[in-house]
Amino acid sequence: MTDADIIEQLSSIEDWVRWSASEFNRADLFFGHGTDNAWDEAVNLVMFSAALPVERYEQAKAAKLLFPEKEALFSLIARRIQEQLPAAYLTNQANFAGLSFYVDERVLVPRSPIAELIDNKFIPYLKTEEQKRILDLCTGSGCIAIACAYAFPTAEVDALDLSIDALNVAQINIEGHGLMEQVIPIQSDLFASVAQEKYDLIVTNPPYVDQEDVDCLPAEFTHEPEMGLGSGHDGLDITREILAKAAQHLTDDGILVCEVGNSQIHVEATYPDVPFHWVEFERGGHGVFVLTKQQLDAYQEIFNKQVVVR
Repeated sequence: MTDADIIEQLSSIEDWVRWSASEFNRADLFFGHGTDNAWDEAVNLVMFSAALPVERYEQAKAAKLLFPEKEALFSLIARRIQEQLPAAYLTNQANFAGLSFYVDERVLVPRSPIAELIDNKFIPYLKTEEQKRILDLCTGSGCIAIACAYAFPTAEVDALDLSIDALNVAQINIEGHGLMEQVIPIQSDLFASVAQEKYDLIVTNPPYVDQEDVDCLPAEFTHEPEMGLGSGHDGLDITREILAKAAQHLTDDGILVCEVGNSQIHVEATYPDVPFHWVEFERGGHGVFVLTKQQLDAYQEIFNKQVVVR
């Protein structure tokens, strides 16, 4: 069957979702950038192409697409399969903490379980809901910083990243959410550009993929910026430095929230005497720890010894 035959025979939105999902399964694509299965991925892409909200799928599924719409959709589905691009890069849209963000290949696709903590305003880890200053370290698209700004509307939020490309995307999102006065993007190699600053909350989703996992990542991940993924043989080069330096940038009641994903096993092996609190998520996810300013101070000597020279 030719491409023209397929375009001719598929008629409704539901037809296109069923066919697209089947094609995704046949192509053995990886799903992990907003959806976790072929059907949901197909629904998202078909509804995006039809310029309809995805939550309206049930009401719209019987609607028939016009020929120009079908041609555009066929091209979109073909790119997802042939280029193995994450769907978010095809739509330039990603959701995080109930908010919509612009994304492209300059930043990782937002997918952190930290969104659940933000939705809960970091309760019970923060002692008060009134936070004056928040730092999003390794901000990427700015999604964590922006979500924190919504959760704590009176807080000043600094969004730091080493990558100018990433900060340019973060700026798009900051402006898109009208938060230019509250969220400040800053180029910085970790804490270098805020050397004298202190925060009530430091949130970070740094590069943490170990070399073994980097070497066998699905093709979809190869489209993401490499500097946002890998961090040394055990994935902890950046995390080690954060642990060694975070205490001096926290207020007395401040906390550090850090995601290390599958490298949790390396954290526990590297720091067996440190009482990391690992967050249990109701909506799925793992590998996020919380440490207080006092804990960071108490184990400062251990953290200092583990820093890797970059």
